[in-house]
Amino acid sequence: MKGLINKTLKLFLKSRYNALKNAFENPLDTQQELFEYLIDTAAHTEWGRKYRYNDIKNYNTFRQRVPVSDYEDLKPWISRMMYGEKDILWPGKVKWFSKSSGTTSDKSKFIPVSEENFDGCHKKGTWDTIAIMYHNNPDIQLFEKKSLILGGSLSHFNPHPETIYGDVSAIMITNMPLIGRPFYTPDVKVAIMDDWEKKLELTAELTIKDKDIASIGGVPTWNLVLFRRIMEKTGAKNMLEVWPKLRIYIHGGVNFAPYKSQFQKLIPRDDFIFQEVYNASEGYFGTQLSPDQKDLLLLTDNGVFYEFIPKDEIDHKNPTVLSLKEVEVGKIYALLISTNAGLWRYKIGDTVQFTGKNPYTFKIVGRTKQFINAFGEEVMVHNTDTALSSVSEKLNCLIKDYSVAPVYLDDNQKGQHEWLIEFEKEPENLKQFEIELDRELQQLNSDYEAKRAKNLALELLSVKSLPKGTFEGWLKYKNRQGAQVKVPRLSNDRKYVKDILDYLQIEHSNGL
Repeated sequence: MKGLINKTLKLFLKSRYNALKNAFENPLDTQQELFEYLIDTAAHTEWGRKYRYNDIKNYNTFRQRVPVSDYEDLKPWISRMMYGEKDILWPGKVKWFSKSSGTTSDKSKFIPVSEENFDGCHKKGTWDTIAIMYHNNPDIQLFEKKSLILGGSLSHFNPHPETIYGDVSAIMITNMPLIGRPFYTPDVKVAIMDDWEKKLELTAELTIKDKDIASIGGVPTWNLVLFRRIMEKTGAKNMLEVWPKLRIYIHGGVNFAPYKSQFQKLIPRDDFIFQEVYNASEGYFGTQLSPDQKDLLLLTDNGVFYEFIPKDEIDHKNPTVLSLKEVEVGKIYALLISTNAGLWRYKIGDTVQFTGKNPYTFKIVGRTKQFINAFGEEVMVHNTDTALSSVSEKLNCLIKDYSVAPVYLDDNQKGQHEWLIEFEKEPENLKQFEIELDRELQQLNSDYEAKRAKNLALELLSVKSLPKGTFEGWLKYKNRQGAQVKVPRLSNDRKYVKDILDYLQIEHSNGL
């Protein structure tokens, strides 16, 4: 039966790939058609009436008339939707909202997920990714084996219980088509539990003896935690001793480079497939097109109309905004989206760099609010991730997670970057690691190199090696566990680094 399903779905996925190929070979026409659909569909919403969508006939009018928005701008509108009001930002009532805790704020954001957005963006992006994987690897048998995804949890909105919010992964799992449920593990009840520690424990117990698990998904940090618990329980040396058919890991949310060596060590399989995706709470924006090309394909027919703000104008009150046609390869832009859930010209908070235009490919290079520029060095997340990956390979060590903040100038010392790193395997010489990491950053970032010249503004970076389990314990201490929760990589102030060091002091005082 499973074999028949797999063969049938292969034909279906071939058709999906052809449709996807048509979209990425004609991206501007595809985006224009989508733009017209979004404007026409939302014309009679409260937002559409306010900005006179019924007489917007082209993109330039839209660009001039509709303001650029962030979450605070849309929050009052979204709040009314959560209370059950209809026809606000998108036609009809919206029942589902994805909760995004982000990495730059302790406050949660609630992102509308309309039926159109669920089907035509999140679910469609998932099918597009699977279609690409089958196109590149015709021998994989996802629908004869099982998939494991570490999802989040769901809750009812107390003031209006019909509204349900939670991690987008939990929304996806709860609304999984019946045809997919036999191929998913653990069961839905466990997958969307809100007790994260209990969920990990139950997932480990329920999947230890399941020899049919072929693919996994989720944020790297939590998958590694699950792997270690399973290996502790079984005494296995690697995950293939537990799940011998494991072949695919679909990952996104953070740069995978610092984690890849750990996964390769735990899953020692030459033909293992790492498939990167860009699936955020706000939408499914990109997926890896080829195993040989690590850049992501921009999904242009996925319910999202894209615009871009040049890096230098991210914080401007009235920034220049470019259409997809106007972007340049090599330039860094803040991503601006309008979606089939009613996010209009919304600053998602990510920065991207285009690597090609035929088709449009890109890489995620950071967050608009995750950077260090205390001394004019303009260090971005992609700089630190790349440097760490290179130095770790060179010095044969493994990184579990990290966070970086500036040490500001004072009367007694010059500026510096302080790195808190939790190693899976520590370098033999931490000072050598600091020197190599600093040198690599200078090669990657000319602004950092200039500020480091002769130690005039910045001294050599410092690395503090944290006890194992620090970041996991800190997230639990802050009540920030979940499928979408990530350790903040970079901060232009010392808020997170101070908080982590304070947590370690508390643990030390308690004798833990």
